Amino acid sequence: MSEKRSFTGTSMEPFHSTKTVEPVDLDEFLMSQLRSGDAELMQELGEFPDDDLGVELMERECRTLRPSVPEEGVELDPHVRDCVQSYTQPWLVVSRRSIPRHHFLSLLRAEFEIFRLNIQKEKSPSLAELCDDTARTTLTSSDFNLRALQPDRRVENLLRFSSPEELDRFNLEARSSNRYGELFGLYPPTDEDAVAIRPIPDCPKEHFGQRILVKCFSFYRFDIEIEPLFATMALYDLKEKKKISENFHFDINTDQMKGFLRAHTPHTDASTLARSAIFSISYPSPDIYLVIKIEKVLQQGEIGDCAEPYMVLKESDAAKNREKLEKLKNQAEGFCQRLGRYRMPFAFATVNIMSAINSTLERDTSDTDSINGKGTMEKKGLPRRNSDRFSMMEDNYILSGFKPALTVYCVCRQEGERLSDEDLFKFLADIKRSSGYLKLEVSPVPETVPGCLSPELIPVKPVSEKNPRPVKEVLEFPSSEVYVPHNIYRNLLYVYPLRLNLTNRLTSARNITVKIQFMSGEDPSCAMPVIFGKSSGPEFLREVYTPVTYHNRSPDFYDEIKICLPARLTEKHHLLLTFYHISCQQKQNQTGSWLPMLNNDRLQTGQQCLPIILDKLPVNYSLHSPEVPPAKWMENHKGLFNLELQAVSSVQTQDSHLERFFTLCHALEGKTMFPIRVGDEKISENMFEHELKLSIISLSSSGLEPLVLFLHQVLDKLFRLIMQPMVIAGQTANLAQIAFESVVSVVNSLHNSQELAKDHQGRNCLLATYLYFVFRLPDTQHEIHTTGTVGLRYSTLTRATATTVGFMLLQSRIRSSSNPDIPAPQSPDDTEVTNILGKVHTHKCNVIRGLDKIHEFEFKFELLFHEELALQMVVSTGVCREYVYKYAWFFFELLVKSMSQHVSQLDKKAVPRRNRFSDRFKDDITTIVNVVTAEIGNILVKQQKELEQAEKVNISLAFFLYDLMSLMDRGFVFQLVKNYCNQVLQLKPSVNISTLISMRLEFLRVLCSHEHYLNLSLFFSSPASAPASPSLSTSSQNSSSCSFQDNKIAAMFDLSQDFKQRHYLTGLLLTELSTALDMESEGVQQKAISATYSLLCAHDLDQRCSRPEVKAKIAALYLPLVGIIIDSINYLDFTGTALHNKGKSGGPEEDPDSITPINQSVAMAIAGNPFNTLARNALAGKTTNMLTAETSRNLLMCFLWIIKNADQNLVQRWTVDMPSSQLNRLLELLTICISCFEYRVKTLQSLTQALQKSQQAKARLEEALLGGIGARGQMMKRVGGNDRTLGQRENLRWRKDLTQWRQTNDRQDKSKAELDQEAIISGNLATETNLIVLDLLEMIVQAVPLADCKDNVVGGVLRVLLHSLTCNQSSTFLSHCFSTLRALIVKFGELLFEEEAEQCADLCQKVLHYCSSCVDGNRSQACATLYLIMRYSYSSASNFSRVKMQVTMSLASLVGKSSDIHEEHLRRSFRTILAYAEEDTEMQSTQLPSQVDELLRNLNSILSDTVKMKEFQKDPEMLMDLMYRIAKGYQTSPDLRLTWLQNMAEKHSSRKCFTESAMCLVHAAALVAEYLSMLEDHKYLPVGSVTFQNISPNVLEESAVSDDILSPDEDGVCSGRYFTENGLVGLLEQAAELFSNGGLYEAVNEVYKVIVPILEAHRDFRKLTSTHDKLQRAFENIIQKGHKRMFGTYFRVGFYGSKFGDLDEQEFIYKEPGITHLPEISHRLENFYSQCFGDEVLEMIKDSTPVDRKKLNPNKVYIQITFVEPFFDDYEMKDRLTNFEKNFNLRRFMYTTPFTKSGRPRGELNEQYKRKTILTTMHAFPYIKTRINVIQKEEFDLTPIEVAIEDMQKKTRELAEATHREKPDAVMLQMVLQGSVTATVNQGPLEVAQVFLNEIPADPKLFRHHNKLRLCFKEFILRCGEAVEKNKQLITPDQKEYQQEMKKNYNKLRENLRPMLERKIPELYKPIIKPRIENRDSFKRHSLRRTQDENS
Repeated sequence: MSEKRSFTGTSMEPFHSTKTVEPVDLDEFLMSQLRSGDAELMQELGEFPDDDLGVELMERECRTLRPSVPEEGVELDPHVRDCVQSYTQPWLVVSRRSIPRHHFLSLLRAEFEIFRLNIQKEKSPSLAELCDDTARTTLTSSDFNLRALQPDRRVENLLRFSSPEELDRFNLEARSSNRYGELFGLYPPTDEDAVAIRPIPDCPKEHFGQRILVKCFSFYRFDIEIEPLFATMALYDLKEKKKISENFHFDINTDQMKGFLRAHTPHTDASTLARSAIFSISYPSPDIYLVIKIEKVLQQGEIGDCAEPYMVLKESDAAKNREKLEKLKNQAEGFCQRLGRYRMPFAFATVNIMSAINSTLERDTSDTDSINGKGTMEKKGLPRRNSDRFSMMEDNYILSGFKPALTVYCVCRQEGERLSDEDLFKFLADIKRSSGYLKLEVSPVPETVPGCLSPELIPVKPVSEKNPRPVKEVLEFPSSEVYVPHNIYRNLLYVYPLRLNLTNRLTSARNITVKIQFMSGEDPSCAMPVIFGKSSGPEFLREVYTPVTYHNRSPDFYDEIKICLPARLTEKHHLLLTFYHISCQQKQNQTGSWLPMLNNDRLQTGQQCLPIILDKLPVNYSLHSPEVPPAKWMENHKGLFNLELQAVSSVQTQDSHLERFFTLCHALEGKTMFPIRVGDEKISENMFEHELKLSIISLSSSGLEPLVLFLHQVLDKLFRLIMQPMVIAGQTANLAQIAFESVVSVVNSLHNSQELAKDHQGRNCLLATYLYFVFRLPDTQHEIHTTGTVGLRYSTLTRATATTVGFMLLQSRIRSSSNPDIPAPQSPDDTEVTNILGKVHTHKCNVIRGLDKIHEFEFKFELLFHEELALQMVVSTGVCREYVYKYAWFFFELLVKSMSQHVSQLDKKAVPRRNRFSDRFKDDITTIVNVVTAEIGNILVKQQKELEQAEKVNISLAFFLYDLMSLMDRGFVFQLVKNYCNQVLQLKPSVNISTLISMRLEFLRVLCSHEHYLNLSLFFSSPASAPASPSLSTSSQNSSSCSFQDNKIAAMFDLSQDFKQRHYLTGLLLTELSTALDMESEGVQQKAISATYSLLCAHDLDQRCSRPEVKAKIAALYLPLVGIIIDSINYLDFTGTALHNKGKSGGPEEDPDSITPINQSVAMAIAGNPFNTLARNALAGKTTNMLTAETSRNLLMCFLWIIKNADQNLVQRWTVDMPSSQLNRLLELLTICISCFEYRVKTLQSLTQALQKSQQAKARLEEALLGGIGARGQMMKRVGGNDRTLGQRENLRWRKDLTQWRQTNDRQDKSKAELDQEAIISGNLATETNLIVLDLLEMIVQAVPLADCKDNVVGGVLRVLLHSLTCNQSSTFLSHCFSTLRALIVKFGELLFEEEAEQCADLCQKVLHYCSSCVDGNRSQACATLYLIMRYSYSSASNFSRVKMQVTMSLASLVGKSSDIHEEHLRRSFRTILAYAEEDTEMQSTQLPSQVDELLRNLNSILSDTVKMKEFQKDPEMLMDLMYRIAKGYQTSPDLRLTWLQNMAEKHSSRKCFTESAMCLVHAAALVAEYLSMLEDHKYLPVGSVTFQNISPNVLEESAVSDDILSPDEDGVCSGRYFTENGLVGLLEQAAELFSNGGLYEAVNEVYKVIVPILEAHRDFRKLTSTHDKLQRAFENIIQKGHKRMFGTYFRVGFYGSKFGDLDEQEFIYKEPGITHLPEISHRLENFYSQCFGDEVLEMIKDSTPVDRKKLNPNKVYIQITFVEPFFDDYEMKDRLTNFEKNFNLRRFMYTTPFTKSGRPRGELNEQYKRKTILTTMHAFPYIKTRINVIQKEEFDLTPIEVAIEDMQKKTRELAEATHREKPDAVMLQMVLQGSVTATVNQGPLEVAQVFLNEIPADPKLFRHHNKLRLCFKEFILRCGEAVEKNKQLITPDQKEYQQEMKKNYNKLRENLRPMLERKIPELYKPIIKPRIENRDSFKRHSLRRTQDENS
């Protein structure tokens, strides 16, 4: 901590002790400012609206032409009146008068070079060009003439400026033009964090499910049209066994058929002609059927008889049947005229809705919306259920996105016995075929349907002009509850006659119909026209008849009668049912029954069973139920007729609890007479209060659905009760407390219901909607006369109960506010306030009280809802109190809405802000806030599981204070904020600190999102000024006369007490941020940064802040943030990869795929050391709380925004006064900024290409994004690191910061246009952020002459600039960056060339890189800069020669590493530089032009090498050969040779050839060592390249650079940074690392042997520690990996064929990775060379026999590949003991070829010969190449017995190894043993013995071999014995038999061999006279090779 804070001087105490500072009293401060009358300030304050909350009435949206209301002229029941008012009154909404803030940017496409990478056709390489091994001298003039080229356009005014100041001014103007004002417009917040936004609830609407439109066309196959047919359709849910819609009646009769019925239809209303209907389905399921029932006019005969003509007659036989048809038609006409009003069932059809839809549902994957359930239906507001059942169905059945379907359905005949719904459901479960067809079209409902009618037949907008045929909306009866409050007036009754049972009656009644009427009295004229008509008839009817089932005494009915209920029902309203027997021959008889509508004032619904009366109806029958009157009843008054009534009403509650509650509430308001009847009981006046309270309490027992349906009315009534003291029986009843508790209980049950939706802040959506749209202050105008009770308001509730709060806060109040019964004396001011309050329409009553027993005052005492509510919240206890604070959001929003209404009624000018609310109310609010905060603490301490609950309460509290800012005195609200913060702090010991910070951050984030946050933070009062003059005008800041005190400026960047006090909210937020950054918790850091970030973003995009001077003031407000960010530099993640890939200079010349996001050498240089040991890693202890890259970017964005918008003078002075350590940190921060916002389009391009490949691409893309090999591959590619980078942050599955699109845009199916747009924004962002950094660097440099440490500063600035050139940059930025670089060279040239040599080398390299750019602008800028470097370095000879060397090396390095160097662009650039030199008039007299000319010629010749290299990009071996040759060509130029060796190392590394890469660096180190040993003679330094012999004998090549060639003092030679002791160590350390990667740990040790003495001499103990650490790891690896290590595999490759050019007849040894099989290398070479020459031309030779040139086809090329093994003589084997030694420094290799004398390769044992071929290479492996030429070849043959000896020796060796291993491996041992002794294979050794040892050979020359073989067998049998014994120790018990078998076989073998082994050859055992020297002595052969070598 101390280290971290020491820079800015921010005094941050640790979290726990930080008491929140006392805020400034805002309103007081503002008043004083206004009195001081500063004009500019007044203007700023003018935008601080007095009040930004307004109360507005918002008209309801009405779907229909007129609202649905009851019939006129009826006096309504109070409950109906309230409901209707609630459904028609406008919404009351509290709105913010906010200013629209966001505006869009116009973007230019920035040009980036990446866009222009030309993909050039690669020609296949011609090998001949490469194979001349003539070592060419490099620095000859090239054959390419530069002057023939046309130079680029030169930069104007390059040398024409009078002074550096003028140059700076010119650059500044250029930089300032065409900049973006809004930085955040280019980098919008990713996911607008949901916390700071309160979702506006949906406006209440009538509920609809998913809607489908069904159009009816015609009946098919009923094409013998003989009579009118009528149809009804409805939906049924088979699963729920329920009818789920009302009936829709339609017919498709022709006018002729309708004419048959003219007598019975007085008129036809348009609304009855509909043939299309809209059905709504709330709960779609596969079991929903559309059932169409067809009826016809009643006629004689069973249904089957009537249907027969339709089955038999066909239209095709029309001629035959004409007479029959005519007869049938006439017959039908007769029935129609006589019985036209009666119908009979005829047929029906069923349609499964889902199958109708799915048959057409477009399963087009491109339209994913309809599949993901985002189709148009979702907008219709499905019922708010989140029960599993529903969510499951919603996923599967979305009724949208399907095409209209024309479907034809079969029609089935009805059966008279099976008409009921039960029968129908049985049928649906088992559908049969039938005899007719029906044609329907099912389609989704379009946005608007003209000419539509609602279920009440009110026209829906828009009205159709031309279409006479309407579309009807069919009312849904949802299959399950729908939780949406009623929103329109609807009062319908559906009557369902079910069945009639007359079987026991011996009458002739068989054809029975029921006439149904809705009566308002008993007179027949009282039948009301309220029954909805059917099709093609009147809209409303007075009576309706049920269909007749022919000759059935107990018919089932299926009709539905829809009745529009009168709004006011009386006892006289009843249903009259008359039963008729319809005789088809002209006679009828009737009986009857009836059903009263009300039972105890309640609408009768549900199933009823009525008796039937035979007499005439008695008088006043309707006042009784059918059970009562004496009359003649059928079957002794038994219930014979079943029917069901179902009401769909938004005024009838149909719930006893609700009904009771509403009735009693209305009794209070009206002039009710006691006793009141409620249901079955009567309530007297003295019981009334008790019953009312009971009804209030039992509200929570009512069903959830009715409660939700009438939620708005229930809450309105309860709030009314809270406000309104009731006088009951002369006593005042205070129901406030009980009503409040009931509200709490309702709120709780709605939140607890699983069925109801909540928003993301946990608010119940229904309640949120109620508060937002519906709630208004209770209307308490109804005067209630009291009996003068004193203090009536609180007669039943005193504040004494407040002590139960458990909070002692209340006790500190003065008496008058702790007991409201004693009003405080009023001052005249208060009287004025009271008068103003008097305008509020609330209940008034006089409260009289004696004070001081002398005076009497009269008060007007106001009942204010918000005061009452706050009081109830404070004094609530127990469970009620727990819920109040659990669902605090509801009560907070209720308070705010009522306060807003209160404030809107005040005269704001007369009442100052702080007097709007009483002190008592403020005390209550303070208490509430304290208690809620304590509750949060409580949850955090006791119930960690409830953390989410605590967060929600915390957020709702924040929003409450947010709203209070707009309503109350802001100083008071700030005090509340302070209390909150302090209270949260006190929780610290018991609650995790990150949770606390997180809570406070969420809280502050909400407050800071306030519309007027800036004004609340007093941003206009500048912190640098004295409080007396709060604004420091911009002009005075800019004036040079203004003298800043240094410490004041520094203080502006500090988070001081004064700052926190004045800018209260900002101070709190920045304090939290500062604390969070020191935390270990990633989540908290992210939260803090994202809060600050979105805040600045809001300012940036706010139009009120668009003026630069306003932005400057806002930036001044955030200056302390700059200090905080600089301090947190160690936490920023700016790489996206770990800093592992050492030694990469990371410039853009690498393969763009592998660019590390920050150039390490620059990062190192900032840390002050050129080798990659980044300083920040020294802070290893701190790396735990590294920020994620995304968060780092957000934080840096804030920093850049402040720097961009702050007053530039101020920033400059701040940098001047900075201590140098702080300045270095600032420069490091700028470097990080550049890395973070680098433009990386690579991914975008690949994405764009992927997108063009349709669906499969999507799958691939997802794989790349979401896992699988793809993702890892992609990631590795992007981060360009080695495997270890993956381990960095395991918890991030894939690093988002490396993707170019931000998280919001993680959609993978973007269009090309979207991708382009993103690329443009990303490019503009990169340009703008870099330009801000450039501006700041210029400020720092321009302030330099004033300061002392200029060298340090200029070097630091140059580092940052160089780093910016490493990244992808736009041309715009590059032109400005190069201008700045040129200005630096002009101003500080000498200094730079002298002091910053290394930086200059970097500079040359970067500038050269841009000289090869394909963008003309970039090239011309780079050329101008390079020329200036030459020109300004020319003044000093040493500098100039150094620059020449650096440029040459840079080019060599560029050419060696980059695969896409454009030599044509480079040559053009050289020509341009030449042109500058020729046109520079001042320098013509000097040597400069000729020197430049010479340099460019040299560069041009180097360039020629690249042309060749390009051709071999695909052939790594050829490429390395070429690079090797180029490096050899530079033997006389150490710097360039070193560069090329490093280039080779890079290339090897990229191919994972780590050993070769390491060797290149060892050679480079040897070169440096040669140079250093010439320069100085230190004991600890290596003695030139000789010291490196242990690593590799090849290194001696480097000693070629000897004294006579090289004079180290010569200028510019060996001036690179590697030609130092540190450079040497650096090279060797990298080599060691690479050896380690390559698994050659022993070599690591050899390398460190050279390094350690140097480190010891330097006393660098830190490095020595890490060195020994690495050595330890290397040795551990050797021990652990032991035999498992894999070294190279070697192959001999021979090339034959003249087309190979110089490769013809060349043989090479190729080194391949560890386990490479012959087919692999064969396949690789075959592929490559067949591309070069063509498949037909290349042939692979499959065997290893010598190639005969004469037999080869001259038109073809041949490649022969043979596996070879390293070969060692016996004496060598004594030294090469370990596996490593047998695989290191190899020069000789061997392969064997079996043959027989007969010419076949294989034969019997006694004729099998073997040829050994030994090859010697030019250098030892491993070398700096992976293939080396063979320079010598020897062969010798083995006789059959020698072959046998070799085989037996090998077998014996294997046995010995397996037996004597340290950790014996039983399996391995048994395998070897089986091969030696087991019966199945013992022919092996035994047969060899029998062939060669059975007899003593006749030829004495073979004696020695015979004896050797015999001894071999002796040893073999011995080893077998040992192995068998060893196996005995290793086996498990179950292998005993196996062991015995093995032992038996061994004994047998030994017995068989014994006679042969005991037979010695006597001649051999005679004494030897003279030693005989073998011809093929290995020693001699070796010497021979040596001498040959030396001769060659």
